Amino acid sequence: MSLRIALVALVVANIVSALMVVQARHQHRRLFIQFSQLEKARDDLNIEFGRLQLEQATWAESNRIDQVARDRLGMKFPEGAETVVIRP
Repeated sequence: MSLRIALVALVVANIVSALMVVQARHQHRRLFIQFSQLEKARDDLNIEFGRLQLEQATWAESNRIDQVARDRLGMKFPEGAETVVIRP
């Protein structure tokens, strides 16, 4: 009788073990898919960040700032007589 109980216990343990392996593999696949999606999102964000850095560098060039100051704001370099030096 105890041999039968041991055999039943081993069969049940084997089935439970097999089900846990299947569950672990399924979870691994699901997490790997999520990981791949997050890597793709990271790569897309890195590309966008590079584009934004390039755009910022373009807009911040001193020639661009000088052109906007002259054209839109009507600014110009002061003439010699317009320059005032203040000394302490």
